[in-house]
Parts: sequence; C-alpha cells; structure tokens
Amino acid sequence: MKQYHRIFVIVVDSLGVGAMEDSPDFGDMGVNTLGHISQSVETFHIPNLQKLGLANVTPLVQVPPLEIRRGYYGTLRERSKGKDTMTGHWEMMGLEVTKPFRTFTETGFPPELIRELETKTGRTIIGNKSASGTEILEELAEEEIATGHMIVYTSADSVLQICGNEETFGLEELYRCCEIARELTMKEEWRVGRVIARPYTGKRKGEFKRTSNRHDYALKPFGKTALDALKAGGLDVISVGKIKDIFDGEGITEAYKSKSSVHGMEQTIEIAQKDFHGLCFVNLVDFDALWGHRRDPEGYAQEIEKFDMNLGKLLKTLKNDDLLIITADHGNDPTYTGTDHTREKVPFLAFSPSMQGGGQIQEKDTFAVIGATAAENFGVAMPEGTIGESLLDRLV
Repeated sequence: MKQYHRIFVIVVDSLGVGAMEDSPDFGDMGVNTLGHISQSVETFHIPNLQKLGLANVTPLVQVPPLEIRRGYYGTLRERSKGKDTMTGHWEMMGLEVTKPFRTFTETGFPPELIRELETKTGRTIIGNKSASGTEILEELAEEEIATGHMIVYTSADSVLQICGNEETFGLEELYRCCEIARELTMKEEWRVGRVIARPYTGKRKGEFKRTSNRHDYALKPFGKTALDALKAGGLDVISVGKIKDIFDGEGITEAYKSKSSVHGMEQTIEIAQKDFHGLCFVNLVDFDALWGHRRDPEGYAQEIEKFDMNLGKLLKTLKNDDLLIITADHGNDPTYTGTDHTREKVPFLAFSPSMQGGGQIQEKDTFAVIGATAAENFGVAMPEGTIGESLLDRLV
C-alpha cells in the first residue's frame, strides 16, 4: 500500500455541497452552499478545483463536471450532532460529538450568565447579542471607553466574545475577563466552544481597528485524536489558520496564524517548499466569516476564485509522495435565511502527482475518514474511542 511522506488537509471553511437527510432537523431545508453560490453569480472561474472534481460533487451552472482520471472526489456526511467549526474539525480527526455546542445567536446570553460574569469581572456588560465584530465596535466602543463597561457579544458560532480597547481597557484585563468567562461557560447549560478576546485600538467611530492580539480560549477535545497519534508517533503536525485554536493546541507541533484565507494559502505554499514529514492541517476561515455569515454569495464566489488561483500554485509545488485533501467542516449557504451555519455534506477531493487512477469515491458517513487515512498512512494507530475508516487503499 502506498505511503505518502506528507499529507496536506485544507478545510475550505463552510463550503457545503448539499443537504443531508437530517438537515431539516437542524432547520435547514434545501441548502447547498456551493450550488447556490454558482446560481447567484454570472461567472465562476475555478479551473483547478474543476480538475480535482469539485464540479462533480454538486451541479454548478458555469462549471461542467469532468472525467477525473487522476485524483478522487466524493462527499462526506457528518455523523456528529452539530454544524459548527469545532464539531466538524474534531470529527475529521476521529471524535464523534454527540451533544452540540451551545449557540446564543437569537437570544444573547442568559441573564444568569451575564450577572455572574459582571460579578466576577467587576464590570457592567453591554452588547450581549449576535453581531459582527466591526459593527459592534462602531456601535458600542465609544461607550466602553468612556464608562469602563465591557462589550460582550456572540455570533452564529458557539462563541462568547469580549472586546477591550488596548489603551483604556488593557490586554491583561481583557485576558483576565476572558479567563473568567471561559470558566463560567464550562457549565453544560452555557457551554460554548470558544471564548475569544477581541482587542482593538482607536478612540472614536471610524477609527476602531481590531488587532492581532486576539486570543482564543477553546475547549480541549474530550478525547485523543488523530493529531495526538501522529505527534506521539514522531510526525510533524503543522497547523495553519485557526486549527491550533480549534484543538486548543493538542496534537500540534508547529502553528502558523493567518491574517486571511489568501494568507493561509500563501503560508501553505511556503510550507510545501520545506522538508517535513507528517500532516499540514489548514483552515481557511474567510469563506465562512466574511461571506457565509454575511450572506454574500458574490463575495464568497470571489473568495473561491482566489483560493483556486493559489491552489494552482500549491499543486505545482507538490512532490510525488505528497497527498492533498480538500474538504469542509459544515455549510453556510449565503442564500439561506438567517446567519447560521447550514447542515450539509462536504466535498472530499484527493490528489497526488503520483496517482495512477482517479474517479468517484462512494459517499462516506463520517468526516473521520480523513484522520483515519492519515493515521494509517503514517503507520500509527488511531486512539481508542475514535471513529472512521481509512481510505488509503483507494488513494493510489
């Protein structure tokens, strides 16, 4: 059986490709992130993704499917109960999440949580609603600076976010308050996937800018994952983007923060030019954060086209013993109602310059085939209690 020296797994955050049978249970009827994006724009130029089979997994108006003779394509269903970032990524690496993380998109956080957070931080909370990070600064940052109050908000994700001006609030104070929030939200009824410190600068509307001193306080995975197995086996486990935050650093040997999805691909191309042995695990978040949640199919389509251009550069750097897997963690149909993620199947595209065959892989019932494939390839056992079966024997 072929072994690859390096595996690149790129998660195009939220690029769903159609509803699952249980999507209506999550309030999602007829959703299809990629398909509806294609229907919403006049032009859609993705030649590299087309060659890897993306147009074969769901119909696209402008992009016909091709006969794929080298490389494999298919779709994956999510077994876990959820449609959020952490659930999707944790499942990829072998963990089935049976209880979804809590979201407070429609209601804001409960009064009981807000009271405890105010008491323990000593600060009055303002905001407490679902909002864009830039919009809530324009609305409330001047008040926070003038009064010392604390902006708390959420989003369509399972997150509690706290803003703090670096000059008037202070980074250390912001981090202290976030640590208190993380402790409080360990309770089952308030359990969110991440607490995020959102520092910013500026003194008045129009001047506020979020800084790179963001810090995520994530939950640790509830069990060992494929990443832990690879690290314990002496392999490199390199994360790009928010992968390190999603796994709270568990199983990661080297991490790169990204400023954008374009930057994340540029980092991945640079990493591909280095010598390492193991897994490079990449999350490209802008698709979800900038376009899916904001219901902007045109912007989403343009972001996919930018990704396709950099994908072409990455493909040229791959060596014969490299394996590239492109997938997603959930959907976020920008044509659907509301601003929440959508419960969808995700694409599975696999390519290596050394592959002799190609074509469709039958749809699989879990994202965990990805972690299981990496583990088998590198000769390490998946941790006890994980799910997923390897596809390595197909990827030749």
